[in-house]
Amino acid sequence: MVLFLLAGSTSFAQDGARFDTLSALNIVSKEDMLLQNVRIQIEATQAVNDLYNFKFERAELQFKWLMSKYEWHPIPYFLMGLSQWWKIMPDIDNTSYDNKFYGYMDLALEKAEELYKNGGNKVEAAFFMSASHALKARLMSDRKQWTKAAFEGRNSLKYLDEIRDNIELSPELLFGDGLYNYYSNWIPENYPLLKPVMVFFPKGDRDQGIKQLREVAHNAFYTRTEAQLFLLHILLIHENRPMEAFTVAEYLNKTFPDNAYFHRMYARLLYTLGRYRQAEVVCDDILSKIDSGMIGYEANSGRYAAFFLAQIHESYGRKTEAKKYYERAVNFGEEIEAYETGYYLYSLLNLAEYAYQEENTKEARKILKQIKKYAKRSHPAHKRAREYLKKFR
Repeated sequence: MVLFLLAGSTSFAQDGARFDTLSALNIVSKEDMLLQNVRIQIEATQAVNDLYNFKFERAELQFKWLMSKYEWHPIPYFLMGLSQWWKIMPDIDNTSYDNKFYGYMDLALEKAEELYKNGGNKVEAAFFMSASHALKARLMSDRKQWTKAAFEGRNSLKYLDEIRDNIELSPELLFGDGLYNYYSNWIPENYPLLKPVMVFFPKGDRDQGIKQLREVAHNAFYTRTEAQLFLLHILLIHENRPMEAFTVAEYLNKTFPDNAYFHRMYARLLYTLGRYRQAEVVCDDILSKIDSGMIGYEANSGRYAAFFLAQIHESYGRKTEAKKYYERAVNFGEEIEAYETGYYLYSLLNLAEYAYQEENTKEARKILKQIKKYAKRSHPAHKRAREYLKKFR
């Protein structure tokens, strides 16, 4: 029931190139479908590619230009909202962009509703209403606002159902179907408390959902990158199919090398698949971008990269380097207060073991007590900490 729309694809314009659409303005009316206007596709595609590569300022300048030319259309407001969403993506707990995100999505809905009711292109208006409601539902679900998310999701489905058979937008609309088919099964299986809510939604087909997302990832224009993003997440996190996820992650990282989220997922898969030499280079690159202050590269990505590097150096017997990166992983975790995560707790546990090996019992005991403070008693790190403390007695 979650839907991301209007995503980037391979750029049709060289970096910095902009097309003068004044001639197109004379022939574009509210009855026309802007999504099918080639000049506007070219104009928007470069900007959206900038967005996915975390060049937000450059992308938003172009979105605002579109806003000045098509203030009556939902597309520029939706794109500005999508830009706020991708500022959130590297650290989903970051709420500083939420108000701007909801503000732009509400504006997109307002413009789409005006088109829908007042003689505009109803198909395109419904497309953006479905997309805007769905994107709001996604953030609300990440914020654990389940009732609000369900309400937005039902609104999204209502408009998706209305235009599902439209041939012009069929590859884009298949994205919504694919996500719904997958998550309408996955959610009640993994969140039993939400089963009563899901009764109000039609039952989907999980395998069909993955198949549809693959088709969108290969054939769609606007939703291609978002389909690849969800495929990556589904294959790695939900389906435990890392080899298939790796192909998607590698493509996304090569296409958008400055996207911190794609970069981090690529590093994670290299590490998971035991490709340590490549993972070391990629993780070093992530930390370098954090140290240089690149947009989107922050502590959340840092704790991943630092932990992977620590493990890699440890596997090669480089204890001094491993210790350095475990310490960085701990510092990154404390910066964003990610005290209960495995990256933080296992980094502490390994530092405690190093302190014990160095006969620094006082430091080891201090770290182990820190683990007991933050880890749930059922967590393996808590158990190991208790065992070590008994040994010290």
